[in-house]
Amino acid sequence: MPDLPASANRLALEWIEDGQKIALATVTRTWGSAPRPAGSQMAVREDGAFAGSVSGGCVENAVIEEAMSAIADGKIRNLEFGVSDEQAWSVGLACGGTIHVHVAPIATDEQKNVLRSLERAVEESRSVVLASDLETGAWRLIYPDSELDEPFGAPARDAAQRDQSGMAEINKKSWFLTVSNPPLDLAIIGAVHIAQPLAEIAKRAGYTVRVIDPRAHFASAERFPGIALVHDWPDDALTAQPLGRRSAIVALTHDPKLDDPALSTALRSPAFYIGALGSKKSHARRIERLKDAGFADDILKRIHGPVGLAIGARSPAEIAISILAEITAELRSGQKK
Repeated sequence: MPDLPASANRLALEWIEDGQKIALATVTRTWGSAPRPAGSQMAVREDGAFAGSVSGGCVENAVIEEAMSAIADGKIRNLEFGVSDEQAWSVGLACGGTIHVHVAPIATDEQKNVLRSLERAVEESRSVVLASDLETGAWRLIYPDSELDEPFGAPARDAAQRDQSGMAEINKKSWFLTVSNPPLDLAIIGAVHIAQPLAEIAKRAGYTVRVIDPRAHFASAERFPGIALVHDWPDDALTAQPLGRRSAIVALTHDPKLDDPALSTALRSPAFYIGALGSKKSHARRIERLKDAGFADDILKRIHGPVGLAIGARSPAEIAISILAEITAELRSGQKK
């Protein structure tokens, strides 16, 4: 996710509350192998102090100088930097290119309130999109999970779903949409052997992971170091901490008493991925049970079963890799829709 890191945003707000003047620099376009994606941001204070990043270091100083000038004269800037092959190589890129950066001084009460709202959204784990008019510097804050009026609603929802900041033409004007999404969430049902490598690699992939299993001797800190463990029954756990549109869930126990309530709850949620371990025969029986519970065929198609990509996986680690690969494929394909 492109970012003004949460810590940098808080620091920018602290600067504002202390009466400091700041500017916000946003990457709007980059070359193909840029170290920072479009949407990356840097807050710059009037004395040159900064937080965040817009590159691997090759244009940072120039952006800071332009940001300080923007603070002084109150004018926005749309900058374009050519990066040579030598500069690109020094920050780990194979070749050079071009980077576009929008610099806006934060001077109005409305802008300051927008930054406060952005910080609240981060604290609430809520998706939010900041629309910036690159010509005037005007801002508009959009919440994709709310009822939205056009013309901003559809582009904001699309950008948030794709988890990708970028340009949008709205009312014949160029707006840059900066996406801030909460972390991805993976709920693993069943503290079985496969759950151990799956929890670890999912955590490394940036997911907030929780393992749900009422059997405390299975879901122990010794078996899952550094992973959140929930010892409630799955339907209770998923009611207490519901699945959202950035959630994935995998049922691994083979036990209908645990898996079926979890899957039933997941099917009523906006989770982007639902998977269940088991053979084709056991999955067919599972589907019949869920049909008897009132779920229609089109709803049951949401369940990936047998879970994981068909890569011939055998060991728990290989199966975990196949599962996370399928989750990733579903996440990215969903972002292209």
